[in-house]
Amino acid sequence: MKYIKAMYVVLTFFFTQHMYSQDDQKETAINYTIAYSSKEAGNGDIYVTNEEGTSKIKITDHPENDGYAAWSPDGKHIAAYAYHDGRKTWSIHTMNNNGTNRKRLTHAKNKWDSAPAWSPDGEKIVFGRAYNDTDGVWQEEIWIMNSDGSNQTQIKSLNGGGACFTPDGRIVFHSKTNTSEICISNIDGSNITKLTNNTTEDWHPEVSLDGEHIVFMSNRDGNHEIYTMHIDGSNQKRLTYNNTRDSTPTWSPDGSQIMYTSQDKEGKSHIYIMNSNGSSVKKFISNAGGQAWLKIYKQ
Repeated sequence: MKYIKAMYVVLTFFFTQHMYSQDDQKETAINYTIAYSSKEAGNGDIYVTNEEGTSKIKITDHPENDGYAAWSPDGKHIAAYAYHDGRKTWSIHTMNNNGTNRKRLTHAKNKWDSAPAWSPDGEKIVFGRAYNDTDGVWQEEIWIMNSDGSNQTQIKSLNGGGACFTPDGRIVFHSKTNTSEICISNIDGSNITKLTNNTTEDWHPEVSLDGEHIVFMSNRDGNHEIYTMHIDGSNQKRLTYNNTRDSTPTWSPDGSQIMYTSQDKEGKSHIYIMNSNGSSVKKFISNAGGQAWLKIYKQ
């Protein structure tokens, strides 16, 4: 299977924008390629926007909270987590890219299911599950299921979260909280390789569409900043230099840019965009976070 390399691919969705003039009415399609979370309407909801951030549509209206959106490889669906039972239970949901046909896939009560990510063929979803066991010990597990929610299975050799797929179908994840490391393994949890090696927190890895680089967040230099490295863990580079938390980075389809969430001095979150070398930083969307950039795999 071959994948798109060094090429930006945009999918035209089923949303339209109507533009009027005195003589005629034109209908112009808008390309929605970025999903994110915002409390603009009160609760945390999922929105989609175009690459300029100029046209935004709210696609969820869950009474508690929706977040951590993830695009399916064909761009037709979005996975996310949602709160239930007064935030005691988190579950994974999928929906069409306009928010319709919403389905709840996981139902484990008093457990936190989050951070869904699709396999390159769109047939599976990997996610994290965290909870206190009967002895009061905090557990962080990685699970996998079919994209319709069937065959939910714990990958027992993996502990941690933030899992995602490489283009060739392996899993990149961070190990258990506190001294978390970025690791890579086969889809069945075998052949685990540690890519980072320090005593701090390396979280939220995402692999570039060409499969050659990983972007992640780390507090190794005092607070959480954005870093990149090669897929084998070499050439680790710090990209952001802020006094507040930078988190949840995501690659552009061509790998030339990175989008991430940064907090301001008041603790409010905003989405920023920069070049993949850390240059040309600019604010993209205010009062938002948990961004995900659509990347389409070529069969």
